[in-house]
Amino acid sequence: MLETTQWINDYFDESSDAIMIFKDTELIVSNHMAHELQEELHMNPKYLVEIADSSVKQKFSSTDDCFNCIIQNKMKQISIPITLAKDMPHPLPYFMIYNVIDAEEHVFSLTLKNRGTINRMDQLAQQRKLTQYVNRAYEDERKRISEDLHDSIAQGVYSAIMGVRRIGDQNISQDEFNKLTEIVQSQLNDTLTEVKRMALDVRPSVLDSFGLLAALRVLAKRLQENSGVTIDVIGNADTSHLSNDIQSVFYRIAQEAINNALKHANADEISILVVSHDHFITLEVIDDGEGFDVPAHQVFNGHSLGLMNMNERVKALNGAFNIKSTKNEGTTVTVKFPVA
Repeated sequence: MLETTQWINDYFDESSDAIMIFKDTELIVSNHMAHELQEELHMNPKYLVEIADSSVKQKFSSTDDCFNCIIQNKMKQISIPITLAKDMPHPLPYFMIYNVIDAEEHVFSLTLKNRGTINRMDQLAQQRKLTQYVNRAYEDERKRISEDLHDSIAQGVYSAIMGVRRIGDQNISQDEFNKLTEIVQSQLNDTLTEVKRMALDVRPSVLDSFGLLAALRVLAKRLQENSGVTIDVIGNADTSHLSNDIQSVFYRIAQEAINNALKHANADEISILVVSHDHFITLEVIDDGEGFDVPAHQVFNGHSLGLMNMNERVKALNGAFNIKSTKNEGTTVTVKFPVA
């Protein structure tokens, strides 16, 4: 028991947060970090108590609409943003956590947590979460390609092999031979078309050979033929000076935005605009579909990964990404990259 008590004391005293425990307004005990802050900033603990007391009164004021809210009235912790050393060259932003320890005896603690550290931890957590979603997207893409290879390519090749075996049968007639030859040729042509489709999805060769605008026109033509939706590519911007990474991101975002419009928006017309300006180049994908609630799809909900992935790809190359959408008025996806 004594050893456990010592562990608790050590944890309290060595914490990276400044912790102070009060009874009424008198400081009873504080840890090492709290002592350092008091000495360095000449900080009076009672000043913190006054701030906490003011925030508590404001939180539970009778003028507050939620005064009778059960959850609020049972809350034992309140977080209060506070900035120390305001008159110094480098002010210190903190969150002060007011925590009730014993309500009857009016014993409470004030814990100062560095806001910068918390923000960095939040950013790391957000980045880890994003990485998980992106990895899942890659795995889903690999799974889709694997299924296409198995269900389409492999089956097509297998059928052609069976046909070739039958052609090799010396007992078949010339008419049967000719018919089997046509069937095998048709099967191989279908398989070749499917392989080309998959290659375009993975990496369009026209993007490397003829540039972004040509690749976008090929993409638009293919998706228009498959969907029946009118898809136009507008613009004559010179994209030859753009890096391969930026051109790839432009292409992938156009591909994702068009697919989203075809799958979810019931669009009748989609326009792709590529425009050069003095210091930047923009891509806009505009559809006249149903539109959607953008804020609801900007969080990690498992269904908006395509949008989040687009945003991260653009940010990684110092670009700007924006989505505007209105119910029943369509959606505009805009990407902008600076150019020299």
